[in-house]
Amino acid sequence: MSDTLEELVRELEDVATRLRSGEVPPEEAASLVDRCAELAARVGSELDARSRAASETEGQERLL
Repeated sequence: MSDTLEELVRELEDVATRLRSGEVPPEEAASLVDRCAELAARVGSELDARSRAASETEGQERLL
């Protein structure tokens, strides 16, 4: 994983841990849920980009 992906995953895990603790006020919990969704979307985008890049590289190698 790249540093960016590792950082996103680490933050997502931290936010999820806080939510699971049950010690977060409802207003903050709602904000944390939104943050989890944002982070998950960014992780998904990063993984999609890596997959496309790998597929393109693989396809170029086959052409050679």
